[in-house]
Amino acid sequence: MTSHPPSPASVADLFAADGRLKAIPRRAARREALLAHLAASLFETGRDYREPEVNEALKGVHEDFPALRRYLVTGGFLSRTKDGAAYRRQQRTGTPGGAIPAVA
Repeated sequence: MTSHPPSPASVADLFAADGRLKAIPRRAARREALLAHLAASLFETGRDYREPEVNEALKGVHEDFPALRRYLVTGGFLSRTKDGAAYRRQQRTGTPGGAIPAVA
């Protein structure tokens, strides 16, 4: 039996009434759904973000913003320049097997 990742709408139960994340999910599929939701709701496509901007956006969601930032990058939701100065939201449609898109 194969399990399908939950839809972004199914992440609502991960958030408290104040809009902050209760905990970062341990299950990969659940965490991926959360990351997709965060990328879509916090970061615009086609815009570069400096690390302090990314941190500030993620601080509003959870105290462990460095972990969220790392998950967003390793999961292919955000790309990061080699020097770490700029981040950019990535489109993940058609990414086979969860492969991470190349970073420029």
